[in-house]
Amino acid sequence: MKILLLSMHSIHATRWIENLKESDHELYWFDISGKGKINTLESIIQFTGWKKRKLPYIKGEHWFSKKFPSFYQLIRPFLEVTENEALEKIIKSIQPDLVQSFEMQSCSYPIVKTMLKYSKIKWLYNCWGNDIFYYQNLPNHKSKLNQVLSRVDYMTADCNRDAVLANQNGFKGEFLGAIPTGGGYDLSFFENFKKPFADRKIIIVKGYHHLFGRALNVIKALESVREQLNDYTVVVFGAHKIVEDYVNNKKLPFQVYDRHGLKQEDVLKLMGQSAIYIGNNISDGMPNTVLEAMIMGAFPIQSNPGGATAEIIDEGNNGFLIQDPEDIEEIRNLILKAIQNQEWIASASMKNYKLAKEYVDLKTNQQKIVALYQQIENDTCE
Repeated sequence: MKILLLSMHSIHATRWIENLKESDHELYWFDISGKGKINTLESIIQFTGWKKRKLPYIKGEHWFSKKFPSFYQLIRPFLEVTENEALEKIIKSIQPDLVQSFEMQSCSYPIVKTMLKYSKIKWLYNCWGNDIFYYQNLPNHKSKLNQVLSRVDYMTADCNRDAVLANQNGFKGEFLGAIPTGGGYDLSFFENFKKPFADRKIIIVKGYHHLFGRALNVIKALESVREQLNDYTVVVFGAHKIVEDYVNNKKLPFQVYDRHGLKQEDVLKLMGQSAIYIGNNISDGMPNTVLEAMIMGAFPIQSNPGGATAEIIDEGNNGFLIQDPEDIEEIRNLILKAIQNQEWIASASMKNYKLAKEYVDLKTNQQKIVALYQQIENDTCE
């Protein structure tokens, strides 16, 4: 097939694409965010440099676009080349069999007009964490979600929950399964970075605190049990400034790395030295970080928005689920329960490797990804 992939500059999209390196498909990539080429397969043809003005920039245009977004979208085609226009030009040029968009709001909304026009081209949509779960309840997103989902022919997601939500929001196509956003991990590479559980004295925390993340509630919970942490070191990675400032102002003895302080490989190595991992948010799909913690042997304490995390964590068996991400007392009690039951969480962490391996093993997921394209190709040829 000729496959045209659309994505932001994302490591998850790049990893997914690399699963196709041994396929016979003709691969093309559309730089929908206009940031230039991505570092991926040499064989893939990349469409970049499409963002152009039709009229010179008008003073106050940015302010207007933020203040009146709906009206601005109506006049935008007169001001600059849009994603729909750029996509239509590419479609006419290469005649793809399949268009694949990663993520909803930035990669699927902007092209739906063209995809409705070219209704015979198959459309595969990869649903990412918050795409449907969070935005389905916002009035200005409801109709956009329905418009995309009712046009999409196929979808994958990082959890089964989103297949149900998609059906409730207009999707009538075929769900091709739950596959991690990046396609998985080469687990053998990380084996050398895993410490025996008895030697692990780190509690590692995902430091996101923004629209979705609620890391500050975890920090406050840990602050309240400082005396019981004994010889544990708390390490916070990917921290937003509000989290850094809180730790500094309170003079907490926690190691904090900002949003760009650690590479993903460094985080995985840290997880291999950690006894407990904590992630907390109000909206997500299947969190990549909880899967990474599980394969590296850290016991997970994770929020469960919409029930997605419960697809891999059996509460009280192989991890703890935070039911209310805003409840500091609940988080505090789960932390205490974990540090007071070391033998049990060590045993649970052994179970987790097997569970997570089934979900994130790169070779297993490569086979799933190759198979789903084969299914689409068979459907297209019928």
